[in-house]
Amino acid sequence: MFEYFDIHSHLDVSDFDSDRENEIKKMKEQKIGTITIGVDFLSSQKAIELSEKNENIFATVGQHPEDINTDSVFDERIKTLVANERVVGIGECGLDYFYLSTNTESRLKNEYIKEVQKKIFEEQIKLSVEFQKPLMLHIRPSRGSQDAYVDTLNILEHYSKTYGKKLKGNSHFFVGELDTLRQFLDIGFTVSFTGVVTFSRDYDELVRYVPIDMIMSETDAPFVAPTPYRGTRNSPVYITEVVKKIAEIRGENLDKMKEVLINNTLKYFPGISVVAS
Repeated sequence: MFEYFDIHSHLDVSDFDSDRENEIKKMKEQKIGTITIGVDFLSSQKAIELSEKNENIFATVGQHPEDINTDSVFDERIKTLVANERVVGIGECGLDYFYLSTNTESRLKNEYIKEVQKKIFEEQIKLSVEFQKPLMLHIRPSRGSQDAYVDTLNILEHYSKTYGKKLKGNSHFFVGELDTLRQFLDIGFTVSFTGVVTFSRDYDELVRYVPIDMIMSETDAPFVAPTPYRGTRNSPVYITEVVKKIAEIRGENLDKMKEVLINNTLKYFPGISVVAS
């Protein structure tokens, strides 16, 4: 069915408007599947539309934390999209503190924004459990900190005590520390790595540490193109370079790594198997 699977891309964005169909054609020729990620109601709708037209594309629906402000609330319209059979996950959702100012004047406002992010994230956790579709987590801490990871894990561990194995998900674009990685694994969450691993050695230890049945591959296209395509628009087609590097870092045979990553995708995003079969 698939030889490669990119579990996190944004094929709906305008970067692909001029040649989207050509990119999808190349994906099909190379037996590459992807999940196109919703970040708000409109992009979630677009992700579903793309997935309904292409058998190798699936969708998530969710509300991204980066653009949330003090007036934000959870967009209830997202709930109307979740039951669609092409929707295989909830998100991307989570906590993003990267652009929040740390100066004294903005501190109280930013603390309030953090609380708003947490409330909107929790709404999506509840949707994930209700519909049994895993979370696609977006977590970005402030500079030089693990704060967003710490807060996310506190929330997830709380819900894990209530829902147990019904709470599932993946931490996308994982760049946390080893102890943070262990905490995600302890609650049964997988992690995925992008093309960053092709040009930075900072994450080799993490890539090697993840149990082979809990690691995922992604591009986050159109962002962070891997070597040898750095400086260009990223594409799900370049997932081949990410998988090749993961295999190299782990000292695994490439064909085995490809098979493992496909099996992991189908195991942790079971909606793909249901729709694709």
